[in-house]
Amino acid sequence: MSRRQAAEPPVGRFAGFRRLLVPLFSVLFAILAVIAVRAVLEDVGPAQVRAALEAIHRDQIALAALLTAVSFSALSSFDVLAVRAVAPGQIPGWRAAITGAASHAVSNLLGFGAVTAGAMRYRIYSTVGLDAADILRIYANSSVTFWFGFIAVLSAALMLEPGGVTALRPIGVRAEFLLGAALAAALAIGVVWLGRAPRVLKVARWSLPLPRREIALGQIVAGSIDLAASAGVLFVLLPAEVTPAFPYFVVLYSGAILLGLLSHAPGGFGVFEATIIAALGATMSAEVIAALIVYRLIYYVIPFVIASTGLAVWEGLRNKRRISAAAEQTTKLLRPLVPVASALIAFLSGVVLLFSVALTPQMERLESIREWLPLIVVEGSHLIGSIIGVALLLVARGLLRRLSAAWLLTEILLLVGAAAALLKGLDWEEATLLAAMALVLYVFRSAFYRGGPVRALTVSPGWLAMALSACVAAAWLGFFNYRHIEYSQELWWQFAWHGSAPRFLRATVVVAAILVWAAIDLFMRRAFDTKFVPDPVSDEIRALVAASPLTQTNVALLGDKKFLLSDDGNAFLMYGRTGRSWITMGDPVGAEAAAPDLIWAFRELADRAGGNAVYYAVGQSYLPIYIDMGLSILKIGEVARVDLPGFTLEGAKRGDFRRASHRLEREGMSFGVIPKAEVPANLEALRRVSDAWFETKSGHEKAFSLGNFSDDYMAEFDCAVLRDDKEIVAFANIWRSAEKNEMSVDLMRFMPHRGNYLMDALFARLLLYGKDSGYRWFNLGAAPLAGLADHPLASSWSRIGTLLYRHAEDFYGFEGLKAFKQKFDPVWTPQYLACPGGLGIATALIDVTALISGGRAGVLMK
Repeated sequence: MSRRQAAEPPVGRFAGFRRLLVPLFSVLFAILAVIAVRAVLEDVGPAQVRAALEAIHRDQIALAALLTAVSFSALSSFDVLAVRAVAPGQIPGWRAAITGAASHAVSNLLGFGAVTAGAMRYRIYSTVGLDAADILRIYANSSVTFWFGFIAVLSAALMLEPGGVTALRPIGVRAEFLLGAALAAALAIGVVWLGRAPRVLKVARWSLPLPRREIALGQIVAGSIDLAASAGVLFVLLPAEVTPAFPYFVVLYSGAILLGLLSHAPGGFGVFEATIIAALGATMSAEVIAALIVYRLIYYVIPFVIASTGLAVWEGLRNKRRISAAAEQTTKLLRPLVPVASALIAFLSGVVLLFSVALTPQMERLESIREWLPLIVVEGSHLIGSIIGVALLLVARGLLRRLSAAWLLTEILLLVGAAAALLKGLDWEEATLLAAMALVLYVFRSAFYRGGPVRALTVSPGWLAMALSACVAAAWLGFFNYRHIEYSQELWWQFAWHGSAPRFLRATVVVAAILVWAAIDLFMRRAFDTKFVPDPVSDEIRALVAASPLTQTNVALLGDKKFLLSDDGNAFLMYGRTGRSWITMGDPVGAEAAAPDLIWAFRELADRAGGNAVYYAVGQSYLPIYIDMGLSILKIGEVARVDLPGFTLEGAKRGDFRRASHRLEREGMSFGVIPKAEVPANLEALRRVSDAWFETKSGHEKAFSLGNFSDDYMAEFDCAVLRDDKEIVAFANIWRSAEKNEMSVDLMRFMPHRGNYLMDALFARLLLYGKDSGYRWFNLGAAPLAGLADHPLASSWSRIGTLLYRHAEDFYGFEGLKAFKQKFDPVWTPQYLACPGGLGIATALIDVTALISGGRAGVLMK
């Protein structure tokens, strides 16, 4: 079963396809297991199973508990031997033994051993200095111990009493014996081979030290004891009438474990049981089911509870200096584990409710409420219970993502579910369980801090497969429980105190409808968003913009952003939002000392809202912080700045600008600057130029990182203009920085019918104006995708960006824009995007483009 799972293979080119296949494979196995179990349990009811449970003798339970202790003692030695092979002398034997037993106890119940057992080993072994590679080697060696034991036990069973294993009977007794002998010989040869010299298994760059001969022998013994003892737990609980000789049962048990492994179900649940029941036959199957239930409790649930409690105590003792008597600090200590535990609680609560609807209620309790409750309340409670059950299965993923909406909805569902359990038949045990789970979630409510609307509670394909598996199991249980009732259409409309079968049928239809809706919602991927309301530009923001040495900070005055101020008010970050991306515009503005805290504060703000922080158009100053955050860094272009003190219109490169400037003089046009205070009086003339310029364009006004023509925004700046007599034929609003460090322009527009030379002439005059005004730099703005690495070993993004830069000229003039700016011999400075990696990169790029373009439709327009 999952406690024996080997490490998952490395992610390859078909990783995405594999992730989809695994949940589908799991659901398929669950369905096949349900069909198999139903076939062999056709004549068994819950009452018979209950009677069989009561018939299990206490001596059987005591012996099963003893064998469980023996098995886990052997399991604890798995890690002891693995540590001696991989990291001798680095970990005390007692710590390795406890870790091995606890890791197997957790992975037994939860499954996915590479994740659950691996995470527990990493948590414990990393505290004594082992790195992830050594911990993975320990896990691999521990897994090898099981296979050594499996081969040893199987070979012994085949040689001791050949001929009794049903699955192998067609090949003959002699062949069975020879097969067992061959397995034993292979094991012996392997042990001899390991003793010749230190052996190392190498896979690509990863190496695994193989155990020495004496350690390998110990692994064979430990693996054999574990497998024999764990098989013995179930063997002593089963009735003697259905069990074969113990050697054959061990083989049967081992085969059930392997099928459970293939199913990818937690603990092989369902598949293991179906295999055991089918192999033993339908005779006395109620006793077999009872034995399997007790086996699960003794060998899986109790060790898991002990291991979980021990881990919590160990964490508390290890962090005792941080723990005080305050409950709030205790909550904080356990907070990292809360989302996973809470999701498990919600999912199990949903399973409890669905299974409850599928079972026949206790009639004496139902009769006791008949006198004071109308029938419609009982009918409605059953239906509500099933709806809440499937809702908890789906909402549980939101708890894993720490969404506050998921926490609130789960609390409501658990409490309403508890009330429904009481009203449908005085199921006080079920109601108490649900209320207790609601109380546990309430205590740890602070762990669910992420905002976002309820419609953000989407499920993944894997999670939907888990929910579907649980619902399939509940539906099978109901049909199995009511199999003696002959089906008729009238059942759907039958409402009676003893009509539990019709109630189950109606609930099944509702559950199926909810699952269909969830699947449609998943694959349609409905977009969700809340209205983004920009902050007003306060005097505090204006003062910080005016004091900035960079002109790009003037986009703060657009009025389309929110602002995150530092605690002392001497710095801010501006940002926008689209979809789940929270996007900053540039680096923090203001005091450099406040920038790191602002960058982290923005990440926390986005995280609390369930969004992804994206840092757009940032420089090199704070790249180490973004790297510490685990974000991917992408170069998105370069910014061109002209050194004004040395700028002239002389030289071949400046010929176009020089000729345009001379033509301006010949045609009697003049250059001037309208002061900020006089811009409102000239807005109509400026708007005529802007409208005429836009008539030749297929796009529309941009936003966020670029200005747009609006009365309020234009009135924020001085405006450079070209006049023909008194008519304005071209303009550009001027951005200025503090201490005359930098000048730049944002909007530059001209009358198209007057000729494109107007733009060259206006640029030339602006640069000379900035030089004469004493400015150090003229910022020409960014050249997108310029300067990306063009090398076969460069990142995928660099190669894609270079391809777009060269071949997407019709969509956006990347090369032409850089060539134009290169005429000024500028100094180029790189510009970056910091965002989540993987698919988060594509999402961030799309969302940034949509934000600048004024929406996703604008992405497709120039």
